[in-house]
Formats: sequence, C-alpha cells, structure tokens
Amino acid sequence: GTTIMPSATLEEALKHDDYDMVVLPGGLPGADHLGNDARLAAFLTHMAASGRYVAALCAAPRILAKLGLLDGKTATAYPGFIDRGDFPKVRHTGAPLERDGKIITGRGPGTAMDFALALTEALAGEQVRATVEKALVRP
Repeated sequence: GTTIMPSATLEEALKHDDYDMVVLPGGLPGADHLGNDARLAAFLTHMAASGRYVAALCAAPRILAKLGLLDGKTATAYPGFIDRGDFPKVRHTGAPLERDGKIITGRGPGTAMDFALALTEALAGEQVRATVEKALVRP
C-alpha cells in the first residue's frame, strides 16, 4: 500500500501565520482528536479572529461549535453533531453546504465535492470554480 507522510509536524505548521484558510476533515475518531488538541483550538480561534477562512466537513463542524466560532452563524454538519440542542447559538440547517461569511461547513461525505468546490470558489473566485467544476463533468 501507499504511505502518505506529512511534510511538517503540526507544531511546525502552526508556526506560520500566512494561511488563507484552514480546513478540518470529518470522520471519527479523527475529528475528536482534532477537537481535543489545544494547539489547534488556539489556531482556529486566531484564524477566525483575523478574518480568514475556517472550514469543516462532516463531524468537524462540532469542533468549531465547541469553540464558539459558529455562534450566530448558519452552519451544517453530519446529523447528530451540532443539531441536538448542545449549541443553541448555531443556526443549523442540515443543508449540504453552508457559507456564512468566512465560515464554510459541509454536511458529510456525500457533499464533499460541493464542499471542495465552495473552498475553491472562496479562495480563487467563481470563474476558477466554474472551470474546475466543468472539468469534473458533474451531472
């Protein structure tokens, strides 16, 4: 099998302050591990406070909700992760995708393509998104 190795440790990656966006993948137990990392929590809070994009898919929007980054925002997540009343300040829609300002959330694996295209549009604009989407030959 193929082994994928990171090019930097988390500590090395968090030393930089020039990121336009941070994206959290979903899935368990990975999202729980990310949510329990104080270094990542501080970084996410910093990114949001400095007006940069923060995005999360599937189970990961719960991390943003726990940090208060979804308070007053419209968001979505995998069923059961932010819609059980634990986060009353979050406007959960259950939609495939939500973009509220610089916060982008996606519902789950089945919406990953829409999520990726929304990230592309946020970073590179509608024209680049349209070009990428056309090449995908989506229905």
